[in-house]
Amino acid sequence: MELASARLHKGQISWWGLLLTALLLTTWSPPTTAKMTIEAVPFDVAEGKYVLLRVVNLEPGIRAFHWFKDNAERENELARYILAEKSNRSGMAYSGRESLYSTGSMYIHNVNKDDERTYIIQIVLEDYAMKRMNTTFHVHIALQKPSITANNYSPIEGGDSVLICEPYTLHTNYRWIRNGKSLSEGDRLKLSEGNRTLTLLSITRNDTGPYECENRNIVTTNRSDPFSLNIAYGPDTPSIFPSDIYLLQGSNLSLSCRAASNPPAQYFWLFNETSKASSQELFILSVTTINSGIYTCFVNNSGTGLSRTIIKTITVLEAVTQPKVYAINTTVIEEESVTLTCYSNDTGILQIHWLFNNHTLQLTKRMTLSNKNSILTIDPTKREDSGEYLCEISNPVSSKRSNPVRVVIKSLRAFQSNGNAAIMIGFGLVAGVALIAALAYFLYSRKRKTGGGSDQRDLTEHKPSAFNHNLGPSDNSPNKVDDVSYTVLNFRDQQPKQPASACPPPRAKESLYSQVKKK
Repeated sequence: MELASARLHKGQISWWGLLLTALLLTTWSPPTTAKMTIEAVPFDVAEGKYVLLRVVNLEPGIRAFHWFKDNAERENELARYILAEKSNRSGMAYSGRESLYSTGSMYIHNVNKDDERTYIIQIVLEDYAMKRMNTTFHVHIALQKPSITANNYSPIEGGDSVLICEPYTLHTNYRWIRNGKSLSEGDRLKLSEGNRTLTLLSITRNDTGPYECENRNIVTTNRSDPFSLNIAYGPDTPSIFPSDIYLLQGSNLSLSCRAASNPPAQYFWLFNETSKASSQELFILSVTTINSGIYTCFVNNSGTGLSRTIIKTITVLEAVTQPKVYAINTTVIEEESVTLTCYSNDTGILQIHWLFNNHTLQLTKRMTLSNKNSILTIDPTKREDSGEYLCEISNPVSSKRSNPVRVVIKSLRAFQSNGNAAIMIGFGLVAGVALIAALAYFLYSRKRKTGGGSDQRDLTEHKPSAFNHNLGPSDNSPNKVDDVSYTVLNFRDQQPKQPASACPPPRAKESLYSQVKKK
């Protein structure tokens, strides 16, 4: 216990160190030269290729090499090499495809399946002792470039097709590629055992390809040329171009019918159920209204036996004529209403559009359109409604604008002032006419009461001097003139009814005199 727990002095070795040293001395031995062996490179050889039977870690002091196949009998000797003579000699089994080197290695080219044997090397040492080693290799068939066959090269969309990778070779693996991507079993793909056969289920037009198949064994890999299927499909529902359904009279009708189809479809045109053309295009020069009707495109695919139709109704229209705008009154008082009517002789498919001061009319709450927009009513009007109004009529192939109609909206206050002035002028005119009529009536009545010339003399005696002065020369004048008679006319008041706010003019109650020339 005491020696075990004591500290070691300098130069002393522990007991476990001595044990480790003894163990190393008993197990370690100095390295020796690597053992000489023989190997085939490559071990798996493709038929028609080459193989090297290589000697590894060649020992010194060798006199000669002898190569045999199957056994070391003389008749099976392929070749020998004598180092002292540096000479190479062929044996009885030499085929002309073997080459022997000074290193002892032997090269065999253009190998075939019959070369798949056991190869033996016999080494003659310096003391004429002999050492033998052997090796083997496998020869595999070189695969040919594959090709693809099909049970149906032109399947119909929705059907099936089987692709086969040829030729068939034992111990060979197969792989299918489409558009550069490896295929595996799925919803519509089925692979046979070994993958040599690919079955396409419920084919679509997108399954056209290209397809490639690849064959492979341990030594070779080959790929076929691309292969594509000619899948018949369609016709799909056709379309007619252009999409226009209205034509201006005198223009040309040009229709084209198209439908996806393989093989290309056949096209037929009908007009109102009457055969028109057997082509994809239909052209009619300078159409009239009699060309309006139903155009049918009939499409047929002889490959699938399917057909489709599409119809288009074409309407030929005449160009519209210029419309006119009518209004009962184009000058109105503010807050009253105004009505504008757009009139056209055209019939058929028409649209009416109103413009105000050459811009699209922006309808307000005070504006209404009626009778298919032909009547525009503004109620009540405002000063800002003054301006030029016009209408534009159009059908799907033409349009025309009317001449503008100017509408003036006057303010109520200005209209009242102008109205009062007009009333006063009118009243004055009426009063003047009434005075003249009263004078004429007075003269006529007076004449009837007095009767004959005495009445005329009495009247002459009482006439005012002013009238005597104005009417002409007196009885004493040397130039005698015709007698003048007077009649007094008396009219009752004749005046228009005035507004309550207007002041009535004075009544005309006096009697007027009229001078009547006596024949």
